[in-house]
Amino acid sequence: MLSKRFKPVVYAARKAYVELMFQVIGRALEASSKSDEQIRREVSKLPKGLTFEMKVMPDGSGLVVRHEGDGVFRYLGGSIPGKVDLSVQFKHIQHAFMVFSFQEKTAVSFANDRILVDGEVSYAIRMVRILNRVESFILPKVIASHAVKEYPADLQLPEKLLSAARIYLKTVNLFFDREHA
Repeated sequence: MLSKRFKPVVYAARKAYVELMFQVIGRALEASSKSDEQIRREVSKLPKGLTFEMKVMPDGSGLVVRHEGDGVFRYLGGSIPGKVDLSVQFKHIQHAFMVFSFQEKTAVSFANDRILVDGEVSYAIRMVRILNRVESFILPKVIASHAVKEYPADLQLPEKLLSAARIYLKTVNLFFDREHA
């Protein structure tokens, strides 16, 4: 009986957390594409103008970024009108929560049929590599190791701290930038 009363509260809390994580990750994608050369190289291999969306089905929270050229993403918000080029969709808010609370890796979630990909698979693989690198920078190693398929062996602490500081600073600035509101 008591668990039924808390179910809507738990659902609302998970939904709010996932929505916040989409905002943070969207802005972190933009920030890291401006500050990390390896991410910029990966993004440069995507077609200019490509729009990438990650969301919860059917009309839940999400993030959209567009490749502006020169390896730079621009965060466009939670959704855009019209079709996107690449869409990664969580089938349920619980699935997104498991990934964003680092209980399950994205690759495991996909293997467990909790994620749908609509678009060019090679672009999706590239996006997962980009997201893994961003998460490796912005999360502590012990958490990032649970979030990404393989933590980069060549990512040493000084580089991680400097890159994370740049990404965090740019991400915070993007939260307060009126153009992104």
